Amino acid sequence: MMPSNTAPLEHSLHSLFGFNEFREGQKQTIEQLLTGYSSLAVFPTGSGKSLCYQFTATQLPNLTLVISPLIALMHDQLAFLTAKGIPAACLDSSQSKDESQAVMSGVQSGAIKILMISVERFKNERFRRFIKRVPISMLVVDEAHCISEWGHNFRPDYLKLPSYQQELAIPLVLLLTATATRRVQRDMAQKFAIYPEHIVQTGFYRHNLDIDLIPVQSHQKLNVLKNIFNEIQGASIVYVTQQKTAEDVARALQADGYSAVAYHAGLNSDIRSAIQANFMNSKTRIIVATIAFGMGIDKSDIRLVVHFDLPKSIENYSQEIGRAGRDNQPSRCVMLASLEGLSTLENFVYGDTPEPQDIDNLLRCISEGTVESEWETQLYGLSNLTNIRSLPLKTLLVQLELFGALTPKYSFYADIKIKWEGDRIAFANQIPTEWQAAYHAILKGIQYKKIWGTPDFDKLFNEAGLSRGDVLQVLEFAADHNVLTLESKGLTEVYQVHSEHFHHQTLANQLHQYVEEKQSAEVARIATMIRFFQLDHCLNNNLARYFGDQNSPEHCGHCSVCRGKVLVFSQQADIDSDVTWQDNLAEYAREFAQHVGNKSPATQVTAILITRFLTGLTQPIFTKIKARQLSGFGAYEEKSYLSVLKAIQDL
Repeated sequence: MMPSNTAPLEHSLHSLFGFNEFREGQKQTIEQLLTGYSSLAVFPTGSGKSLCYQFTATQLPNLTLVISPLIALMHDQLAFLTAKGIPAACLDSSQSKDESQAVMSGVQSGAIKILMISVERFKNERFRRFIKRVPISMLVVDEAHCISEWGHNFRPDYLKLPSYQQELAIPLVLLLTATATRRVQRDMAQKFAIYPEHIVQTGFYRHNLDIDLIPVQSHQKLNVLKNIFNEIQGASIVYVTQQKTAEDVARALQADGYSAVAYHAGLNSDIRSAIQANFMNSKTRIIVATIAFGMGIDKSDIRLVVHFDLPKSIENYSQEIGRAGRDNQPSRCVMLASLEGLSTLENFVYGDTPEPQDIDNLLRCISEGTVESEWETQLYGLSNLTNIRSLPLKTLLVQLELFGALTPKYSFYADIKIKWEGDRIAFANQIPTEWQAAYHAILKGIQYKKIWGTPDFDKLFNEAGLSRGDVLQVLEFAADHNVLTLESKGLTEVYQVHSEHFHHQTLANQLHQYVEEKQSAEVARIATMIRFFQLDHCLNNNLARYFGDQNSPEHCGHCSVCRGKVLVFSQQADIDSDVTWQDNLAEYAREFAQHVGNKSPATQVTAILITRFLTGLTQPIFTKIKARQLSGFGAYEEKSYLSVLKAIQDL
């Protein structure tokens, strides 16, 4: 498959993409893939990771399937590929039925070479049936650090990608990331059987990024920020931790005549898209954003990235500053350094950790709900039943898979409804011969309420021997031909429960140990970051070494440490040593406990639950009992979780 003379690769690069030469690391990665070796490419943000799969896909016989975490990221890459005349498409939630149907037809006929999807798409039973019939040459995982539990932005669904690769018999895998420590690289490579010699890491150091850490008291931050904007022109991103801060800072900047807008996950997707578009075409100068903004923002002329609050980790920090200066022009990365937001960062971690009785509840739900070795669940309902937030809950279910206690079988939409749009009798002539009998059985097996009908799956199975999959396949065929509208909701996951491995107490201990380790690792990650910012040696050099690049200059000459300013965090007035802060604590706790007793008597009120209520860390039970309406909710969100917990335990 590999050309013996490498000149044709450059020749194809020019004819397909208009580039004269490969950037560092690209050619090695592409050659490995074309020789049949799965690879991991660790390139800094903005240095052309995507080209590795885009070029390789044009040289492979079948489909390249790309897993991408964000719709915006897919759309940017699609626009690039379309402009180059390379047939690519994506399937995403923003598409109409006709649009996704056209994409699936193009993939099936081989007209589309690259298909981009989110990992969640695998949960869709229709997609799974469809993709199993398509030959695939390569699986590409973008932002692949999401696979590793030791990386940042961990996404439990990514852990299933190795099994999807085996299920679909995909011979080749390419993992792409900008930020992965050596440990995370090893973990990712191991999961996909990638050999160490096929990990391609290019230099991490960015010569054009000036890193400046400025110690600031929190009440001075806005003034310092405005001074920076007066010094530096050009597109800018200001990162904050909370949605409220994004709104407040953007409003303050607008009041002083700056072109600024807030961006966070609380805004609806149309508004977010419009804000992003205005920033990309330079109608808006400054975006004040939570970390919801950035992945997939490929704007090359961002001159300034400011961290108004502490970032979540060194990995996040490096990814966020990496959005500056992708055009290789000098750009500044400023952090307004104060320890004020430290408690907020740590509190988020504590708020995500399930309590022992919640883990017990989860295992009991599985045991009691298992019928003939099968357990089915809807995530939202399970989250409410167990009082475990949805991301940690997904993580626990994946852990149970890894422990051998569960195997996911399939997922389906619990509620399937159909509405006829055309002549159902006449349509029988268009049904493939082998489905004729099934179609007529289905016509008799639908129960109607006015115009919408629901297939009776049990009846169809018992009387006609049709499985749920058989019925849906025929209905989907009819929907594709616009004879009916098919609606589905209530995604239900079905697992096989392996009773021989399902020992309640053993699993409870294992899961409890796992969540405790995860909590400690996350809190330690924050502490590592705080230490990193206070180092007295070149920051660019330390950052590169953290990610395994040993070749960056010892002294970059363009960071605050090289300019002789080692960061000493300005001392905050210690809010935890203020003796009066506990004055209302007992009253708030009592009111909350009473409220839970009235609204949800089965819920165990623990010191941890009270602490989460007081520090404003939302739990599923709080939504159910409307805990936000109580005066104590979030009364101590500025304080450290552990100090509030200790005060509650002392009560």
